[in-house]
Amino acid sequence: MLARLIERNWYRSWVYNIWLLPLWPLVALLVYHKRRRFLRQLPEAAKVPVVVVGNITVGGTGKTPLITWLVDEARALGLKPGIVSRGYGSRADHYPLILTDTTSAAEGGDEPVMLYQRLGCPVVVDPQRSRAVDELSGRVDIIFSDDGLQHYGMARAAELVVVDAKRKFGNGWLLPVGPLREPVSRLATVDKVLLNGEDFTVEPAAIKNALTAEVVPSERLAGMTVHAVSGIGNPQRFYDTLKALGATVVEHAFPDHHDFSEADFDFARDAEQIVVMTEKDWIKCRAFARSDWWVVTVKAVLNKDVQDELQRLLKTLTQR
Repeated sequence: MLARLIERNWYRSWVYNIWLLPLWPLVALLVYHKRRRFLRQLPEAAKVPVVVVGNITVGGTGKTPLITWLVDEARALGLKPGIVSRGYGSRADHYPLILTDTTSAAEGGDEPVMLYQRLGCPVVVDPQRSRAVDELSGRVDIIFSDDGLQHYGMARAAELVVVDAKRKFGNGWLLPVGPLREPVSRLATVDKVLLNGEDFTVEPAAIKNALTAEVVPSERLAGMTVHAVSGIGNPQRFYDTLKALGATVVEHAFPDHHDFSEADFDFARDAEQIVVMTEKDWIKCRAFARSDWWVVTVKAVLNKDVQDELQRLLKTLTQR
């Protein structure tokens, strides 16, 4: 598939994507003018502080576990947190969409629904994030934006950028030649850059049955051969997690935010091995989950210095 080939080449020499070079100046001009327009006319400040948790590269970097940590930490400080998201893949009838217990992944998008069900805090989805912020303002003390670093129509009080410590910035080129949404120089303007793999790690929190929600110790996977299903931005991190738990992994990678159906699991119909998937993917498979399917939930574990720094940031933002 052409898209996958282009993505693989992002993490090789830029020469492999040289045929895309004529499109690069168009992206560079768009990025430059978008940022310049924002700096010339800043959006009106939101009523409550908005913390953007984003990245400058395409693909998964570990933002979601970090947002989960931030929400839990805000609550520990006595705050009422909320989340806004574009809701990639959302097909709602209207926006802004306030998530409820009955909101499906098709309506709200897989990541927002997962965050809402895990955290229970207010989550609002809108492709125009500034409207989502307005919808939440007045009912929460602090808002975390799931991605949105380049959504300059949304005012922000702080910007946190998550970078994969292994893949970093690929070949260092902007889209489509490389994986960058903005140049690396953009990092000099943000409040904090967090390296996933150094400043914090994403570790298994629990392994639960996709049908019954039974929780088993992670050691259960040691010595087992498993079918690992993933529709996330960086599936290799998921596979490496399973291997670190002692499992032999049969990889089944799907595009990020893939809309799963039963047919996608035909390979497991007569297989003796169990199926293991990410929590984000399970959200879209609950209607046809089977008893031999398991879900790995993860958590962000921060270095002490980074943890202290983010705690101070939250206190400073909410005391202004």
